[in-house]
Amino acid sequence: MRRNGALRPEVLDAADAADLVPDGAGVLIEASGGGVLEPSALLRAIGDRHRRTGGPTGLSLYFCSGIGDRQGSGVDVLARPGLVRRAVAGHWAMTPSLSQLAYEGQIEGYNLPQGVLAQLLRESAAGRPGLFTPVGLGTFCDPRQGGGKLNDVTTEDLVRLVEVDGEEMLFYPSPRFDVALIRATTADEQGNLTVEHETARLGVLAAAMAARNSGGLVIAQVKRLAMAGTLNAKHVVVPGHLVDVLVVDPDQWQTVTTAYNPAFSGEVRVPFTEAEPMPLSERKVVARRALAEIPRGAVVNLGVGMADGVAGVALEEGRLADLTLTVEQGIVGGVPERGVIFGVSWNPDAVIDHSAQFDFYDGGGLDVACLGFAEVDAAGNVNSSLVNGRIIGAGGFINISQAARTVVFCGTLTSGGLRTTVGGGRLRVTAEGRHRKFVPRVRQITFNADRARARGQRVLYVTERAVFRLGPDGPELCEVAPGFDVDDVVALMDFQPKIAERVTEMDPALFAEPSAPTLAGASAGAQTSTPQPSREE
Repeated sequence: MRRNGALRPEVLDAADAADLVPDGAGVLIEASGGGVLEPSALLRAIGDRHRRTGGPTGLSLYFCSGIGDRQGSGVDVLARPGLVRRAVAGHWAMTPSLSQLAYEGQIEGYNLPQGVLAQLLRESAAGRPGLFTPVGLGTFCDPRQGGGKLNDVTTEDLVRLVEVDGEEMLFYPSPRFDVALIRATTADEQGNLTVEHETARLGVLAAAMAARNSGGLVIAQVKRLAMAGTLNAKHVVVPGHLVDVLVVDPDQWQTVTTAYNPAFSGEVRVPFTEAEPMPLSERKVVARRALAEIPRGAVVNLGVGMADGVAGVALEEGRLADLTLTVEQGIVGGVPERGVIFGVSWNPDAVIDHSAQFDFYDGGGLDVACLGFAEVDAAGNVNSSLVNGRIIGAGGFINISQAARTVVFCGTLTSGGLRTTVGGGRLRVTAEGRHRKFVPRVRQITFNADRARARGQRVLYVTERAVFRLGPDGPELCEVAPGFDVDDVVALMDFQPKIAERVTEMDPALFAEPSAPTLAGASAGAQTSTPQPSREE
């Protein structure tokens, strides 16, 4: 039954809807970075209310993915002293102000795997006690390594180590919610929601069910309102009986960079015969070398950062029709965008719930994952979640890296001011990076090398000057770029790696412009990339 026994949802403006959020509420926000399904008007209205009145106070926020644009939008509009007491999130990089509050201990903060948080919405909706999973074992989410707590003021345990049939597992208890904030494109007068202009479905249905079955309030922001009974029933992703309040925002943008692009929502497929190639740089070198590890017919996940360049290189080299690229937000096929709207894809083949995507990942469905890294240590562990004192968060990294058959970590040998020129089969360093990324011990374990060895995963670490493989005792140097030798590489590492019995030269073609650039396969099945993809430098 809806709030106050209403037969239809109330239609309110954002300010009036914000007034319904009580002090101390557990607030679920189901959205993703770059404005994807972000209920922006509702978030701004809650922030504005607190600025005017001092309320609500003490909110506990829960969001599976990073929500914002790194510039103050999304959940960062709620990063105000007194407004938030706690945040449980899968990713924090999109909300630097909230991240800073957690880093300084001004709020309680947790970082748990994105897939776990997405799957927990279903557990909560069904009234089950929680999720048993190996995801997170051996990482900073393991209770033996902090249980995902981000500071000293965060004391409650949200993860427990248990044993199931003699195997270690982590148990994540189901959360409960007082309010869920969700978004769609269209609502009818009965509250039925469709997402025809959205780039993803995420977990809006599970979120609405979880809040409703917790006795909470479901507030949905939409772009337009339709007459009751006029929506195609098969297109409804959230049935109306789950929705208490509707807020209509006719200025709702599809993402933070696009008002509306039908190629993002799968309504139109666009050709890419004029796609601009990636500039020849260290990023492209790494992307090319990573692509070489992806066999024909592979199902692939590409991570944010340097790894997302693999899609653009696949387009240039005519390999898109050979691969199925996926993104954890539930996108299958097409080519992922880069930068702030990573998680959006051009010309997707299918869009599924992100919890289902993580089911596929966790079950071992990925052939290859290409992921970024901030640090690699002497044991082969990887940190991608805590960088130079900034809480970045794991996002889907832990789920993905623990289950893919082959994991290719992509990054530069050093960072912080690294400048290179690439061409003619060689890379030349014009300014060395200030920070070494291969360190004795990572600050935080986001990928556990010992567990990867036990699972039999194949793991590579690809940089612009060298390639390493995970050996029995840690990274093993197996390839060096033309013009460099083993000593050049080791001199920029803070530990002595194992050296392969035979160190080979990286293919000089990785460092040269192709003699005949091709976009072959760009229109075949329309599995392509952007005409002018945004780039995260």
